[in-house]
Amino acid sequence: MQRRVVVTGIGLCTPLGLGREASWKACLAGQSGIGPITHFDTTQYSTHFGGEVKGLDPTTFIDKREAKHLDLFVIYALYAAEEAMAHAGLTINPEPADKRGLFDPNLALETGVRPDGSYPCDRIGTFIGAGLGGVSHIESTHTTLTERGPGRISPYFVPQIIINMAPGLLSIRKGIKGPNFSQVSACATGAHAIGEAARTIIDGAADVMIAGGTEATVSPLGVGGFNAMRALSTRNDAPEKASRPFDIDRDGFVIAEGAGILILEERESALRRGAHILAELVGYGRTADGFHMTSPSADGEGAQRCMRMALREAHKHGIGLSDIGYINAHGTSTKQGDIAETVAIKTVFGDHARKLAVSSTKSMTGHMLGAAGGVEAAFSILSILDGAIPPTINLEKPDPECDLDYVPHTARTIKNSVALSNSFGFGGTNATLIFAKHS
Repeated sequence: MQRRVVVTGIGLCTPLGLGREASWKACLAGQSGIGPITHFDTTQYSTHFGGEVKGLDPTTFIDKREAKHLDLFVIYALYAAEEAMAHAGLTINPEPADKRGLFDPNLALETGVRPDGSYPCDRIGTFIGAGLGGVSHIESTHTTLTERGPGRISPYFVPQIIINMAPGLLSIRKGIKGPNFSQVSACATGAHAIGEAARTIIDGAADVMIAGGTEATVSPLGVGGFNAMRALSTRNDAPEKASRPFDIDRDGFVIAEGAGILILEERESALRRGAHILAELVGYGRTADGFHMTSPSADGEGAQRCMRMALREAHKHGIGLSDIGYINAHGTSTKQGDIAETVAIKTVFGDHARKLAVSSTKSMTGHMLGAAGGVEAAFSILSILDGAIPPTINLEKPDPECDLDYVPHTARTIKNSVALSNSFGFGGTNATLIFAKHS
């Protein structure tokens, strides 16, 4: 039988709050995490606001000297991963499962959880991605180069900016020796990392995966670059109302930062160690639009195929199309994107689309880019656990072309055992995850 994958831990670091409970509570309350940017002076920029992580002191979980040399995207990832691991009660055994000398194909590898509830260090892996990586250190180092010369570039510069340093440093800090690298697929990064981590467990290369996305691009280049594309909202007089997915008056997305990390485990091992299982990952889709650098096709054809791919996997677990009760939409608050996703959902789900609760939590968090998929996967799981659908805030005048039930303004109590989460990115890359109540 195919190995099954369950979720046993969640870690969040978002503009809504530090940690899983604070972020989810604010999300259900319909609070906005958007406000004036404090990381840098925005006077010369068209957009003056974003979704910043507030109140995080890295020295509470990272040595002060080490923290000084890390980019924020790594710090956010480490914070969320620490919380996720603690939530899962994950114990790492420093003795690897594969401790043999010469290769012997006749010797079976010792896999799964050990009798004491720990996992061998080489049976745990880390897939944590980001869309852009250490942008702020690229900015500051370029200033150093031009003003003081190449001799003053920090020896930490390259480790500060490379994306795989997020999972890399986590593995070093925890002694984790399983599969370790970063997925980089723009705004679908976090979802792709989780989906590929699940495949790694199914394929038998690991028993546990720490997976998700992180981002810290509320910076001069990040904001300036998206402003140059005219992709960001410029509603500077009311930042908390700027992210308005599916609303006729939307004028672009709101840039944000943070991290969302899940602990995935092979189901039988999780049961043997007595883990509290939050949900099961039953479907994963990944496709390409093959259409345009930054825009989806009007009918969301790539998104359609992505959702159908995930639904086909879910069908193997006895889950049908009509079992999906909630969709956490990609819903960025852009003209083309919101319409294309709406059309894709209606095409894939047919008559059932009218019975679905669909919401965009980006209306509250802003768009966390590479971290979005990880955070929204977590929100999808929490919606199943709590029987509550988070709202789409700021939906005051629905776009006539966006005509589904987007759970406007207020969270909704609903019994729902299956949730689908969409993530789409520049380059025409798509990811869909489906989570189900564990049974």
